[in-house]
Amino acid sequence: MKHLSKATALALLISISGAAVTAPALAAPNYADIEQRKKAKTKVMGERVGKKMVAAFEQYNQEQVDEAIKALREIEASDAFDRATVDRFLGQMLAQKEQMVDAIKYIAAAVKPDVLNFKDQADTIKLLGDLYVQTQNYAEAKKMYLKWMDFTGEEDPKVYALIAQANFESKLYNEVIPMADKAIALSKDKPVKDYYMLKVGAYFEQKKYKDAVGVLETAVQVFPTDGKLWTQLGKFYMQVEQYSEGLTVMQVAYDKGYFDSETDYKVLASYYSLVDVPYRAATYYDKFIKEGKVKRDKQNVTALASYYHAAKNIKEAAKYYNEAAQFDNDAELVRRSGALLVELQNYSDAIERLNKALELGSEKKGSIYSSLAEAYLYQEKYKQAYQAILKAQDDPTTAKFAKSWAGFIKDKAQRKGVAL
Repeated sequence: MKHLSKATALALLISISGAAVTAPALAAPNYADIEQRKKAKTKVMGERVGKKMVAAFEQYNQEQVDEAIKALREIEASDAFDRATVDRFLGQMLAQKEQMVDAIKYIAAAVKPDVLNFKDQADTIKLLGDLYVQTQNYAEAKKMYLKWMDFTGEEDPKVYALIAQANFESKLYNEVIPMADKAIALSKDKPVKDYYMLKVGAYFEQKKYKDAVGVLETAVQVFPTDGKLWTQLGKFYMQVEQYSEGLTVMQVAYDKGYFDSETDYKVLASYYSLVDVPYRAATYYDKFIKEGKVKRDKQNVTALASYYHAAKNIKEAAKYYNEAAQFDNDAELVRRSGALLVELQNYSDAIERLNKALELGSEKKGSIYSSLAEAYLYQEKYKQAYQAILKAQDDPTTAKFAKSWAGFIKDKAQRKGVAL
């Protein structure tokens, strides 16, 4: 090969400092061969091909990319190094234009004869792996990343992470873990959150939630101010039914201001319910809805009512069941509200809501008539109470209770001198 003039060599050197891309690896490098490659004499292009390359890069630098590609395609090079160098840059330009099929063809052609200078060959192998990833050809991508490791003898955490990601995308979840572990081990001085999340994702896909929790527990220690990790760990504790631990983590995350989604607020409240502190669940949920952190819709207002109900705060529970019912005239929620008003001895409002539940077509007629009978009874409206309890007998779910109550109401009315 001929030597270029200083001007031509400089132009090429500037243009050659192009795209190098990261990638993953596993390998059995031959270090003696690697050292020999590194010590090999630097090759330069023949002057005829070099001049055409410089002209093409002048077009590229003037943002005439299509023209530069056309010029590179037209270059005829008989020398293997010249041909590989042209193919390399042609492939890079085509990749920039997102013409991936052609880009891969030319980059693969540049790699195959193994005639580029050491760093260029290494960078081009990496680039080919990245192009395969972009086209979702993960098997070929991994081959290139392994080839890069064999070629250079280097270990790069980013490369291991890319192999782990390729395994993940290929649904080879078991094979993600060792690659991610290698990436983590090689980046201890500058830890990278994404490497831990690759493991979490792989365990999650395999439904190995306890293993995912273990990774997140470690990640929280490594990245103690990363709020997202705290809330993710809190949610994963729910998957493994470690409610006390989940509550502790979510409470810390809330206190530190790490919540950034409606789900985070819901999870904190639900943990208090799960550890049998429903009043705290209710007051938190109430606060979050009022602050707009949790949307005021039927589902959430119903949950709020349920928390208050579990906490035996009957007044608030009745209020919120009724509010939830208003979203779409839910007969069951109206019934629940009416039944709770009976407990509160607010009989007039209870009767109104229970009758509304009947109008809305509630299927729990026996329960409604039983509650109506109770409300009428305590208002000393014995005829209405007796008629209601007779209707409750028509429902198999309340028939036995209603029969016993019918006798009680009848006796009560007789003692009061009321004819039924």
